[in-house]
Amino acid sequence: MEDSTMDLQNMDLQGGSLQISTEVVGKIARCAALEVDGVAEVSCGVQNKKLKSLLESASIQPPVVVEMRDGTASITLHLMMQFGARIPSVAEKVQENVKSAVQNMTNVTVSRVDLVIAGLTEAQ
Repeated sequence: MEDSTMDLQNMDLQGGSLQISTEVVGKIARCAALEVDGVAEVSCGVQNKKLKSLLESASIQPPVVVEMRDGTASITLHLMMQFGARIPSVAEKVQENVKSAVQNMTNVTVSRVDLVIAGLTEAQ
């Protein structure tokens, strides 16, 4: 992550400015990805919960990365897909949903949404 906050200069706010952290943009992206059928979770693919929390605390590759450059966001999501899901079509829907959600909620332009399919979960 480059900047922890981004000043949205283009928003006409009466009496002040607005800053939205990349963490908030990442949470919006995560929730939007989880809304798509076929996405099991936003994760780097570690199944063991103790190992997962250890890796997260060690700052190993996070499941959502937001980079801000020149007022636009580039988002990378690591996804666990449900077994049997048609990955290309689910990925397309995730990209559309993430881009739409972030832009509608924050007015931040999303230049790209990159997806890494980190694993599959069995149907339940």
